Amino acid sequence: MTGKTYEEYMAGFGIDKETLTIGEEALTSLKKRFEAIDRTAEINQMRVLSAFQNAHVSEACLYGTTGYGYNDIGREALERAYADLFGAESALVRPQITCGTHAITLAIMSNLRPGDEIFSPVGKPYDTLDEVLGIREQRGSLAEYGVTYRQADLGPDGKPDFDAIRRSINEHTRMAEIQRSRGYASRPTLSVEEIGEIVSFIKGIKSDVICMVDNCYGEFVETIEPTHVGADIVAGSLIKNPGGGLAPIGGYIAGKEEYIENAARRLTSPGLGREVGATLGVLPSFYQGLFLAPSVTAAALKGAIFAAEIYGKLGFQCDPKGSDERYDIIQSVTLDTPERLVAFCEGIQSAAPVDSFVRPEPAPMPGYDSDVIMAAGAFVSGSSIELSADGPMREPYAVYFQGGLTWPHAKLGILKTVQSLKDKGLLTSQNTSNVL
Repeated sequence: MTGKTYEEYMAGFGIDKETLTIGEEALTSLKKRFEAIDRTAEINQMRVLSAFQNAHVSEACLYGTTGYGYNDIGREALERAYADLFGAESALVRPQITCGTHAITLAIMSNLRPGDEIFSPVGKPYDTLDEVLGIREQRGSLAEYGVTYRQADLGPDGKPDFDAIRRSINEHTRMAEIQRSRGYASRPTLSVEEIGEIVSFIKGIKSDVICMVDNCYGEFVETIEPTHVGADIVAGSLIKNPGGGLAPIGGYIAGKEEYIENAARRLTSPGLGREVGATLGVLPSFYQGLFLAPSVTAAALKGAIFAAEIYGKLGFQCDPKGSDERYDIIQSVTLDTPERLVAFCEGIQSAAPVDSFVRPEPAPMPGYDSDVIMAAGAFVSGSSIELSADGPMREPYAVYFQGGLTWPHAKLGILKTVQSLKDKGLLTSQNTSNVL
């Protein structure tokens, strides 16, 4: 008895021959891009392995603790490994950090005091920080504690406006918050090199400014991180790149010892700091997820480039384009109508291993100022290193696609989105004729 062919399996997922052809045509130009991604993953795998070995990770490090979590050797070794990987003096890696926004907030709030000003040199940060900073009024925001916010908008080319940055920095500027990824904005993602230039420029104007980088979605895309080029702090989520799809919760902050200690005392309490915080059985997933992270990130990058290549040829605006260099795993596709945005997310959801039968619908979400549609049939709830897509229900109705624990799954998910649009009559013959 012989197994099904590739085409038969795809047909079982509702992918017709025309959509398969669209996918294969898009892949023809991506071989060298994929080879470069694999080489980066190989270098990053060696970096992770070296960090594990330098931290003397042992079997006993996997056991974890309960209660207060005193003397947790696994937690301490993991934080040494993170510090090593990020070229940092210290790191805080905890399940008590609930998400990326929490990690970023913790890094910010623990290092600012009343009268300080936080400054974004790259335009408005991601939506979920609006209420943290006080851009939108919210109980407990930095504004309530007497911390002011200022930003320098990007130039017309989407690049940092260094003249505007210079004008914005003043005697109250204490921290620069630099968002690496695009979020829901149309600006380009920053490379590590560009982040280094921004940090150097800011330090040249006022040397005591703390440069903090929101590193979400950027880890392991390059072979260095922002702390290698002068950033004082980086922060991110373990249910994105560094968790490798296995971490069930958590976040990290890495950087200079003084700032990480401040974060630890804010996370727990003054006097306790990093000495408490039980790991409750999550250390094996934290370690193994980090070990797998370079390969998982590579799979997600391939999926993002594949999506850009297909949707660019279908005539949609893609940012970045299929041929552009990549500095995070996010792919934006401007779909122009709410119907297409919903159909795209339905395609992603229908390719999921969990809740594939569920239909995503737009709804209000905490931290956002408009309804948002999200598709993520994931093993870890909300894990955006797994195959997922989301977007705010507002013009220009752009979808933000990311993740894919394996390249074959990312590929299937993108083909399902194309099929979903076709089946609903939301692709014209002109769209498909650009590819076929």
